[in-house]
Amino acid sequence: QVQLVESGGGLVQPGGSLRLSCAASGFTFSIYAMTWYRQAPGKERELVARILSGSGGSTNYADSVKGRFTISRDNAKATVYLQMNSLKPEDTAAYYCNAFIRNNAYWGQGTQVTVSS
Repeated sequence: QVQLVESGGGLVQPGGSLRLSCAASGFTFSIYAMTWYRQAPGKERELVARILSGSGGSTNYADSVKGRFTISRDNAKATVYLQMNSLKPEDTAAYYCNAFIRNNAYWGQGTQVTVSS
């Protein structure tokens, strides 16, 4: 059974940093791309960052987070991370981990990030 469990969200001031984690289980983590999405109230869910499979998986980012966010993975721990620096109020959203496995999309429960002074 595929499970994705996010953690690390919270309240942070503008300019601050957070590191999100997504612990995966129930599938061969190392061979699948992993993606972080976010959804702000009243807005559609949007892709934040993706990392391809393998230990040196290439990455891509939404334009709005390039240069501020970094996605990484630890295949030994079956965990994907999202390091978020220079946070802005517009980064406030629920952040979700995603894996697309054999034509099925799997989601975690989400972790809330609130950027406010």
